[in-house]
Amino acid sequence: MMLIRGDYMKKNIRTGFALALFFAAGIAPLYAGGRKDKPADANDAAAPVETVEASPEDNMPEEEPLPVPQDIDWSKSRLSYVPPKIEGEPVAFKEVWGYVMTDRESAFSNDMPITDLCYFSADVNSYGELSFIPNPARFSSYKGRLHLVITCSGRALTHFSMDPAGKERRGILDAIAAAAKKYDGIQVDYETIGGRDAENFLLFLKAIRERIGPNKILSVALPARTRTLRDDIFDYNKIAPIVDRIIVMAYDEHWSGSKPGPVASMDWCRRVAEYCVKTLPREKLVMGLPFYGRSWQNNSYGSAWIYTSMNRVMKEQDVHSVSRTGSVAHFSFDTKVHVEAYFDDAYSLVVRSRMYKDMGVANVGFWRIGQEDVDYWPWLKIEK
Repeated sequence: MMLIRGDYMKKNIRTGFALALFFAAGIAPLYAGGRKDKPADANDAAAPVETVEASPEDNMPEEEPLPVPQDIDWSKSRLSYVPPKIEGEPVAFKEVWGYVMTDRESAFSNDMPITDLCYFSADVNSYGELSFIPNPARFSSYKGRLHLVITCSGRALTHFSMDPAGKERRGILDAIAAAAKKYDGIQVDYETIGGRDAENFLLFLKAIRERIGPNKILSVALPARTRTLRDDIFDYNKIAPIVDRIIVMAYDEHWSGSKPGPVASMDWCRRVAEYCVKTLPREKLVMGLPFYGRSWQNNSYGSAWIYTSMNRVMKEQDVHSVSRTGSVAHFSFDTKVHVEAYFDDAYSLVVRSRMYKDMGVANVGFWRIGQEDVDYWPWLKIEK
């Protein structure tokens, strides 16, 4: 369930708009850049696909929508709906990681409680060269740690970029080592690895570790797991000894090609965290949270949305009531098509953050800055 991020995707991302989900209604969602977009190839014998187990919430009725106040001028209100009130104290983590995209740097503020900023991304191009290396000087005033994210799209290109016998691998390693001199760390986000390249992936990580040295932080973004899979390409137990941090992408439980549902339901996230906490060293685990939502038309192809665009569409469609599926917001409406949407707001993000904290998670991360409900930030703190 990985998003394919080649040069053409970068071009689409930078324009700021995805394919029009509501074409018939004349509404274009702002592209959310979800981390994953489709399931892994089930035909790859050595690349097991984790079957998403039915959670108890799948069989539970949705919570009743909150009553809609009658005295609100929705045309002037910042929100299109009334979220539940958040109570209690802010939740604190030792490390808070956040992704920021090139050409979206202005979305980041030094006031955000972010200890580790991941600059997305330098990409392996079709010639096997590391390209689009962003300039870290844009964050010269940031006081935290800055990480360069390395991406590669397509199984063939990924294979050649990691092949120990190929010249492309040597060139990429040279480029990573040179770029690392200006960053605090390097993060590898290779999401389209073929089954026969599992060992090459481990060797690639080890080579990066050797090239950047012990004073740089090596992290890797991995898909979520709720259990150990046989012949898993992304074997947590084999990868953990090589790297300093593992960012678990605990989102896209439901994706563009799935049935409608939360990007990350609370029950599924709990099961992911349970597995991660018992499998990975506490100091290396970074639990990822989504800042984006998804919508589906006529229960078919879904599109990713950022929070502000979701809120705007609700206003345009005169939707002022949401239900909650395990704390995650859900709404639907009908135009020329039937639309189902699920999204995370400050309320669900706080609920999920507190759940992770109670489970012993020390570090969290977010995909991505600029997509979020800004009301979440006051509820997040860095441990002193």
